[in-house]
Amino acid sequence: MSEFHTIDPLLALKRLLREASFADGPEEALWVLTRALPSLVGPIDKTRLNSANERNQSAATVFMLTPDRDFHLITAPVNFPEEQYHEKIAVGLGHPAHIATTRHPLLLRNTTHHQSFVKILQTFRAGSAMFAPLMWGETYLGVLICANSAPEIFTESDLLVHEAIANAATAVWMAHSGPAWMKTLDYAKLPERHTGE
Repeated sequence: MSEFHTIDPLLALKRLLREASFADGPEEALWVLTRALPSLVGPIDKTRLNSANERNQSAATVFMLTPDRDFHLITAPVNFPEEQYHEKIAVGLGHPAHIATTRHPLLLRNTTHHQSFVKILQTFRAGSAMFAPLMWGETYLGVLICANSAPEIFTESDLLVHEAIANAATAVWMAHSGPAWMKTLDYAKLPERHTGE
């Protein structure tokens, strides 16, 4: 957690896990966590990092691996455009692909320093981003992503909070039978993305 945080993420996580236990399904349980995540990381007053008086923006989502393992499915998105809800992202695209391969968390403090960064989120271009895998034992389930339009907004401490939320997301996903829910979706009808911007 960055400087200026007065919220204790551990206290928040305790409350969020309890709230997620009442969710109607696996995606609803993930939403409890993704909605809260941008408020638990980075400086509280993110607008102070804003240049040119443009609105500072944040987003979060989970990219769940589809049963055929060919795509990541945008699940429980926060501040994604409506047309990206349940969009299938080619599993080899961008930094989520790196997480799927390495199964290690990743912090991009400034995305302009990474030529391999691919813009998948269509709401804004991320200036900074964090990624953490959802692992159930040795099984890779997906990746939790949090992004902010400002560069240099996340710290290594924020990444630790992000990892804790990813572990919580794994637990609530499995508790709500997320893998079984994934098999009920009609993937042929869902939009696909194979390239970024």
